[in-house]
Amino acid sequence: MSHTWNTRAETAADIPAVRDIVRAAFPTPEEALLVDALRADPEAWIDGLSLVAVDDDDRPVGHALLTRCHIGESPALCLAPVAVRPDRQGTGAGSAAVRAALAAAGRLGERHVVVLGHPEYYPRFGFGRASAHGIGLTIDVPDEALMALTLDAAHPLPSGTVRYAAPFGI
Repeated sequence: MSHTWNTRAETAADIPAVRDIVRAAFPTPEEALLVDALRADPEAWIDGLSLVAVDDDDRPVGHALLTRCHIGESPALCLAPVAVRPDRQGTGAGSAAVRAALAAAGRLGERHVVVLGHPEYYPRFGFGRASAHGIGLTIDVPDEALMALTLDAAHPLPSGTVRYAAPFGI
């Protein structure tokens, strides 16, 4: 069932709801703890790049987070996690939050985004296999799971190893 979702940047008042969304969407609390750790990391956190999809009462039901990473020496963003309340999954809330996050990043002048995720889901936003651009990780992951996107066609994706923010532990 598709729905038209409103999206906006997370506010301080949304933090408990975002934590609840992420906890409910994943089998362990680790992703919620990761979001809290990223929020506390001034080198990773970028105001305005934690986006929520909200219901008709302005309550968050979906969340997408972009934080600072690097591809080689080039600044980039990492999309993770993306979460939707289980009772709202499959309604487009996650896609709306991702699109809003990518648009916000573009408005801030960001150029590149990487995601480690489902290869069937993220190509709809323009992500492609990172290895095709010489982008890799220091850990073994399925090649099709690491994807990258340029937000500015005038600046092609750089090659190199992705360096995540410290809270990722990679």
